[in-house]
Amino acid sequence: MDNICVRVKDVTKQFGKHVVLKNINLDIMEGEIFGLLGPSGAGKTTLVKELSGLDIATSGENTVLGQKMPELKTINRIGYMAQSDALYKDLSANENLQFFSSLYGLKGKKQKERIQVVMELVDLTNHLNKLVSDYSGGMKRRLSLAIALLHEPELLILDEPTVGIDPVLRKRIWNAFYQLNKKGTTIIVTTHVMDEAEKCDRLGLMRDGSLIAVGTPDELKQSTNSSSIEEAFLVYGGEVNED
Repeated sequence: MDNICVRVKDVTKQFGKHVVLKNINLDIMEGEIFGLLGPSGAGKTTLVKELSGLDIATSGENTVLGQKMPELKTINRIGYMAQSDALYKDLSANENLQFFSSLYGLKGKKQKERIQVVMELVDLTNHLNKLVSDYSGGMKRRLSLAIALLHEPELLILDEPTVGIDPVLRKRIWNAFYQLNKKGTTIIVTTHVMDEAEKCDRLGLMRDGSLIAVGTPDELKQSTNSSSIEEAFLVYGGEVNED
């Protein structure tokens, strides 16, 4: 992990007078699983949208895979899974996968292979030809993840990927993240689930648009004399005094 995959430098984002991100500075290294932890409204989604090329900073600079964002060629090297499922509900899962894979230039045998691989990964192979409108909420989340993985991205950005997914499948999906990570994929995941935060190599704690701490889960707990990430977050947020 000697090389920087993502660099966020002096990034501020405003919508009118409302400041959503406040002077964020952050480096994420190649090959790590980096978690952005914080409550709703902390700015996590805004930040990852900028990193994926879907939004731009009001001021400051986001550099991803060596390129200032947004940049089209770089966007094609990123897999992004939004909080809201961007699926065509009147099409089958297979038709959705074929459509999105064609956008990435996947055709023929390669396309079929990738669809099979990603659907096995999210345990939806038996539902490949079902209309998305007949999918449950959790199934839609899993299909969105499959789509984000189709083109074997170098950087995978996941905005609360396991919301609405049962614990057994959540464990399986995290095992898939570990497998991808071992192959060299850098992963950024937003979450407000504390046990998921523990699974990350490093964490950025966000609150009210500010990055209040960065470190490994153990570092964050040790530096606040905390027994859990939740307690450490409360200390950094000023809600709990250190002993």
